Amino acid sequence: MKRLGKRDEISYAKWGYIFILPFFIAFFIFQLIPMISTFYYSFFEYYRSGLTIIGPNPVGLENYQALFQSDFPKYMGNTVIMWLLGFIPQIIISLVLAAWFTDVRLRIHGKQFFKAVIYMPNLIMASAFAMLFFALFSPNGPVNAFLVSSGISAEPFRFLTSVWGARGLVGLMNFLMWFGNTTILLMAAVMGISPALFEAAELDGCSSTQTFFKITLPMIRPILVYVLITSMIGGLQMFDVPQILTNGKGTPDRTTETVIMFLNNHLYSKNFGMAGAISVILFIICAILCLVVYFVLNPEDEKAQRRRKRGKELKKKQAARAGAAEGRA
Repeated sequence: MKRLGKRDEISYAKWGYIFILPFFIAFFIFQLIPMISTFYYSFFEYYRSGLTIIGPNPVGLENYQALFQSDFPKYMGNTVIMWLLGFIPQIIISLVLAAWFTDVRLRIHGKQFFKAVIYMPNLIMASAFAMLFFALFSPNGPVNAFLVSSGISAEPFRFLTSVWGARGLVGLMNFLMWFGNTTILLMAAVMGISPALFEAAELDGCSSTQTFFKITLPMIRPILVYVLITSMIGGLQMFDVPQILTNGKGTPDRTTETVIMFLNNHLYSKNFGMAGAISVILFIICAILCLVVYFVLNPEDEKAQRRRKRGKELKKKQAARAGAAEGRA
């Protein structure tokens, strides 16, 4: 017979595992297994020739050697250039808009309306956006009609047959689709800063520029790191906009063909070995760049962690010495 006043202990830990179990099952089936399979088949000759499937035959690093002897470095350069063309104006304008909309001294009216307007392009599908730009910037489109009628250009400018014209359109589309999302994220970061810091800076006579560079930017650095890393990963995986805009050809002269378009060509031709090698190399490049960005933009965090680690080790040594001294006494 149980004593009164004592209750059986109930553990709720199992319910936490039950709730997170569906995520890990889906991750294991749809992400982890395909990742391992991709890495595995990157070391094999495995492709389809007509109706005949060749392989899988182990070839070691031959796929990786053939990859770097192909135009892969050129396509990687195209991808980085078009990402930078969209990201640089995106981060600059997003920072300016976030600073303006969160500055109480400006008293901008209709902030909710402007937030909705700048975020709206993010809701449009990339394919629809690409088709819209294809119609706007075609030789017979409204943009060229305006340039000719206003005397800016003597004849229609063929954007899609010009290297920097086509790259510029891809960068412009990426900028318009994502700057609203970036602005909302940065606004949330700025609004999380204590107003007392801005009031103290104003009392000390700091200008808006000094406040922005000395208070706002350092305080929102974690969100900036997040924005930069996610944008870089998305930029290296750029596919839909240049694919639709150039009809999958990367015109002119493959200067708008991205790494994922190159990968898609191998998947379309059922060359699974080479496609796996491209995926693995892209994964490694993304991982290295993300680590570089994180450690470059968070040097103080790493130093603080090292200081905390040294402090803990020092406390342990002092405690051990104190215990040894008491034992001898």
